[in-house]
Amino acid sequence: MPGPSYLTLTRRRFLFSSGAAAGVFALPKVLLGAEPANSAVVALAFAGDALLAARSDLIRSDDGGSSWTALPVPAAVLALATHPERPGRIIAGLASGGVALSEDGGRTWEGLSRGLAEGEVDAVAIAAGQPDMIYATVRGDGLWKSEDAGQSWSLAMDRPWLKDAERELLALASVDLLTGMGGIWIYAGTEKGLTRVPDCLCRWQDVQPGNAMDALVSGDAPSSVAPLPTGEPVHALVSAPSAPETLYAALPSGIWTSSDAGATWSHAADGFVTAVAVHPADPDHIVASLDGGLMQSRDGGINWSALAAI
Repeated sequence: MPGPSYLTLTRRRFLFSSGAAAGVFALPKVLLGAEPANSAVVALAFAGDALLAARSDLIRSDDGGSSWTALPVPAAVLALATHPERPGRIIAGLASGGVALSEDGGRTWEGLSRGLAEGEVDAVAIAAGQPDMIYATVRGDGLWKSEDAGQSWSLAMDRPWLKDAERELLALASVDLLTGMGGIWIYAGTEKGLTRVPDCLCRWQDVQPGNAMDALVSGDAPSSVAPLPTGEPVHALVSAPSAPETLYAALPSGIWTSSDAGATWSHAADGFVTAVAVHPADPDHIVASLDGGLMQSRDGGINWSALAAI
């Protein structure tokens, strides 16, 4: 279904001026001390065993959250992505300036916005099995992709049409499933729930059980058994790299988990959640920003403990 008429005015704002060319930023590490403890965490990610947390800045812990180091970036960070096959690589979605890339764990950064639409980058993801394929969502625009680690960008998909309107893409996850066209799906959290598209980038669709490519062709309705709640924004969404069918989602109603690639969901924790991350080697090790604090679970969300305040 076509989007509203203003879409042609917003989607094509993608050519930056010459001042938006890629740049390199050398960023010294600063010990965290004076930042307020109640700064909202908007994104979390594991970089190996290290934990990254984005507020208005980016901070890193190498000791399980006991202490933190600040890693300033060119602009406020809205989203983070890492990849187990590229140690040290961090992708940051920025409130201004598009996307930034670090190849050294956040010590230095390169701005990668040439050809990307202008606007806040609310979500980023690195394709499972293809660490140079990067996806980014631009607020008011749609899904963009880069096949060369951010050196160039192209529009991949418009925003999905859900609940009688075109919806913002708030979260992204690349999910390695045999039912994808080549084994990869792009899952997206929106203002109204969950959607996904195979890596053919042909059509947004509901998450369904069974052979999802058959469902894409047939147009079957999704299962009504224990779906992720609709009508709530999905603030964050992650797939466990070591167990791709294990997903975690952050909603205002709490943390939700799925063990069947998003066909059915269970409630793992109550509270207002803004971010969630899963360890690359342990699908049961998750960290979430829950009711303003950082919480950790080692058993897939059954039991939780608080991490040190940041």
